[in-house]
Amino acid sequence: MNNTLTLWWLIPVILLPLFFAMGWFVARVDMRTVLKQAKSIPDGFYRALDALIDRKTNIATQSLNEVIEQQRFNKNDTGAYELILSLGKLYRQRGENDKAVALHQQLLTSPDMIGERYHRLQFELGQDFQNAGLVDRAEFQFEQLVDTDMAKEAYEVLLHIYQQDRDWLKAIKIAEQLTKGNISYQFEIAQFYCELAQNAVFHSDLEEALRYVQAALKTNRKCTRANMILGDIEYEQKHFQAAIDAYSAIEQQNHEYLGMIAERLYQSYEAQNQAQEGLNILIGYAKTFPQLDIHHIIYEKSLGLYGEQYAREQIIELIRMRPDLQGVYHLLGIKITELNPTWKADVDMMRHTVGRYLQKAMMYRCRHCHFKSQVFFWHCPACNKWETFTPNRIEV
Repeated sequence: MNNTLTLWWLIPVILLPLFFAMGWFVARVDMRTVLKQAKSIPDGFYRALDALIDRKTNIATQSLNEVIEQQRFNKNDTGAYELILSLGKLYRQRGENDKAVALHQQLLTSPDMIGERYHRLQFELGQDFQNAGLVDRAEFQFEQLVDTDMAKEAYEVLLHIYQQDRDWLKAIKIAEQLTKGNISYQFEIAQFYCELAQNAVFHSDLEEALRYVQAALKTNRKCTRANMILGDIEYEQKHFQAAIDAYSAIEQQNHEYLGMIAERLYQSYEAQNQAQEGLNILIGYAKTFPQLDIHHIIYEKSLGLYGEQYAREQIIELIRMRPDLQGVYHLLGIKITELNPTWKADVDMMRHTVGRYLQKAMMYRCRHCHFKSQVFFWHCPACNKWETFTPNRIEV
């Protein structure tokens, strides 16, 4: 019994050197394989890689081109295929679109380019054309891919092209194609319908505008822009209560956008001889949501309805609730008439100084890419995201 136990303890000790030798042998074989493969890689490839790290794309493209020419790659080889694609991308990145187009077109003629490889080449060629400003040719290339394994990538680029061209109907169609499973483009589609509605309003076609607005709200019931346009349509048709209902719905959708319709909401109440109620609604908004940029509207309307004293008291109360530079600017303008004449010139100078700073400091800003602008955009011109601009100017 004791001899058996001793034998079992000795077995691992005996096998340990064998396992060590096997591990050393495997590592040795793998290392030899790596060294052999490394020796087979041309020096030009390493020069290109080093140049890319140093952001010297001119040297990188030259080195890659030399590697391709020297090796006379078989285009059916996966490594060669990827290397040629990389060279084409470098040409495109450097703005040498003619070289990228020529390279990809030449590769497309190879009999080995079939299936997935051919489709990927078509996609790269489409990007070459797009980068060169040949949008029609780019669009044609991407349209050839909508029934292939590159369909999703092609649809995404086509969506970008149609947005740039403001071809909203095509953009809607593409966005619907991209909507699958958990991926939804309803937010963007609603904005596309709003663009169509805005264009119809501009051309005084209110019936068509109404159809597009309804489509936008059906797609995304929380689309604040759709309700803004709907309120404008109803106001133009003198349906003032319907306009009030449309504007008021924005409070439930996104209260930050109430400042953008405050003037029109008041005008809708005023058109029904309910100006006082309209003013009270705005004052209520300002107290509930102090970040809204509507102090100047409240002051102007209060001045017309109740006179200077009431307007001053009301605006001072609101400014004190959330003091900021813009509030200080308005407050100085209100207080200046009450000051001793010897102080008016200095206070007026202070107000103008604050005003100049406000022009630089108070801006709309994209919440996605932080692009800043004095003008509000629904579609950020920097990152191409929709409804990311702060609807109220903020200090930046």
